[in-house]
Amino acid sequence: MNINRKQMEAVLALPGDKRFADFIKVVADRQEVWGLYQDGWALVGADDGTTAFPLWPAKEFAQLCAANEWNGYESPSIPLSDLAELLLPKLEQDDVLPAVFLTPTSKGVTLPVEELQAAVEEELQNY
Repeated sequence: MNINRKQMEAVLALPGDKRFADFIKVVADRQEVWGLYQDGWALVGADDGTTAFPLWPAKEFAQLCAANEWNGYESPSIPLSDLAELLLPKLEQDDVLPAVFLTPTSKGVTLPVEELQAAVEEELQNY
């Protein structure tokens, strides 16, 4: 997915709930999500003090957040099948929440694993 600067700026300007909706559509279409990794996956603290696992709909958005404490992190893709079958069950087991579509100025949308899974599955039914 090649995103030009204008597209990136438009999506980044959206409020969290709109970025979440965009994330679900793009992920269902592209069949992958993106994370940040360097000797372990990047994690962030959620507002309620729990640990969250950041996910992005495209490499460009993940790379934008690979700064400060995540400087030098790579942005590998995670196939949608691995997300559903491996990552989300592991997050749930470890009491880690998915954090969808963080930006340099926003923590994104943090939600329970089952809510993210349901949203993705519902969108996949449109295909």
